[in-house]
Amino acid sequence: MVWRATPVEAKQTDGLTRKAAMKARITAGTTVGLLGYLNKEPVAWCSVAPRSTYRRLVEHGGDDEGVWSIACFFVVRRLRGQGLSQRIIAAAVEFARSRGASIVEAYPVDPSSPSYRFMGFVPMFEAAGFREVGRAGSRRYVFQLTSEHE
Repeated sequence: MVWRATPVEAKQTDGLTRKAAMKARITAGTTVGLLGYLNKEPVAWCSVAPRSTYRRLVEHGGDDEGVWSIACFFVVRRLRGQGLSQRIIAAAVEFARSRGASIVEAYPVDPSSPSYRFMGFVPMFEAAGFREVGRAGSRRYVFQLTSEHE
């Protein structure tokens, strides 16, 4: 919800309120991301949606037409380091492309970064074919995958 919250929602930081806000978006048909399952158990999450649905990402400017953003990840601790992030990036790109994305954008950090680690790491996106196109603040990079990079 960090990147999606309206100014009013941003002031309400308790878990129940954030869960209710996310549920309201899903119920309204707003694309919010993908869940990864292992034997029917949810074990991974990737926030992927049109960039225009992320209030705080839109503030970086630029044309949003056809741009989808990958904004955060979660993999259960016991399964980290087994390639699930790469698999969910590939699934997110496929999902976005199937819904009209011409550019998939991400905002990773260096592996040594003390913050924003939930947004993924630069090497993950480089391995997936994304290319650096700029910076978003002092720690986050802006990486994009376009059809010409594939």
